[in-house]
Amino acid sequence: MRQEDHKVKNIAILGSTGSIGTQALEVIRENPDLFKAYVLTANLNSALLIAQAILFLPTYVIIADESKYQYVKNELAHLPVMVMTGHAAITEIVTSAEIDIVLTAMVGFAGLKPTIAAIKAGKTIALANKETLVVAGGLITDLAKQYNAKILPVDSEHSAIFQCLAGEETNPIEKIILTASGGPFRGKTLDYLASVTRADALKHPNWIMGAKITVDSASLMNKGLEVIEAKWLFDITADQIEVVVHPQSIIHSMVQFEDGSIKAQMGLPDMKLPIQYAFGYPKRIKNTFKRFNFIEQANLTFEKPDLKTFRNLALAFDALNKGGNMPCIMNAANEVAVAGFLNGSVTFLGISNLIETCMHKIRFIEKPMLDDYLNTDKETRILAQNLIKQTPLAIITI
Repeated sequence: MRQEDHKVKNIAILGSTGSIGTQALEVIRENPDLFKAYVLTANLNSALLIAQAILFLPTYVIIADESKYQYVKNELAHLPVMVMTGHAAITEIVTSAEIDIVLTAMVGFAGLKPTIAAIKAGKTIALANKETLVVAGGLITDLAKQYNAKILPVDSEHSAIFQCLAGEETNPIEKIILTASGGPFRGKTLDYLASVTRADALKHPNWIMGAKITVDSASLMNKGLEVIEAKWLFDITADQIEVVVHPQSIIHSMVQFEDGSIKAQMGLPDMKLPIQYAFGYPKRIKNTFKRFNFIEQANLTFEKPDLKTFRNLALAFDALNKGGNMPCIMNAANEVAVAGFLNGSVTFLGISNLIETCMHKIRFIEKPMLDDYLNTDKETRILAQNLIKQTPLAIITI
């Protein structure tokens, strides 16, 4: 075996205190001879960031919230850890020559600038921040080609597709089939959804995730974001993407080729597996994760998604077909809407209404540049926030 095969990979985890970040640290803890947590960053959760730094001894720790910088620095003063603060510091640190992989696990639009910086530095990107490709997929994929940066998907669905395509480089894709659990409201009616609460939406049947992505899963927006992400990751059209509800979450996604053959990647719902696959790529790493047993769960079922009740998935397809800055508008409106739902100022059904209103009112740009994306995001957030203030519970009609 070559000497470089034994090199420990330095991992920068952007968003180490979130669901993906904490599970990534579990993978690192189980494989200390393969991976090191070189950079840990958090937005607000300074207490957990400190605890992680004490346990993993990263070279750098960054707390984005500058008001918590001194607290974090004081708590880690006895350790050989460099403490930094601010969003600009995150964007700067990912260019460090010592970093091998940047795991982008930040939530939402905030992941865009650090991802661009890491790509320009030629880093391998373990992409868990799907919003980056949703907002600026064309820009990101062009930059990745220009700077020879690998993008390895960490979303379970896109990791599944990526794995299914291994060895199939010369075989055209007929379509990909993204599976969706259906979330906690699968099969529910509009009347039922009119009164659901934050607590109801956060009860995901299969996955343990952060609040924002769990609400997105309940509204099927998460699947809509994944549809747009898939378009850019795998260079396909909207017509080549099918969404199928698969309540058991055992088949993580599938690829159908031109001869009609379908390849699927399967396993128990555990995000540590796609994280580990991205960190170890192209090698698979032995682990002790629980295995799926076909006899214990013999029935795998599939359903068509209800686009009339769960309109966010339809809005995502609309945004993808429109192109330009429309996915950016949709994403920004959704982030504001979900935050409003979580704080009680927007109803669950109001999320879709708010998104659709913003998609109608914000100026469309057919061929946006980076500044256009930044301005679109800002303008959409201002509009969405004003609509929430003006209209009780954001029950908005077009």
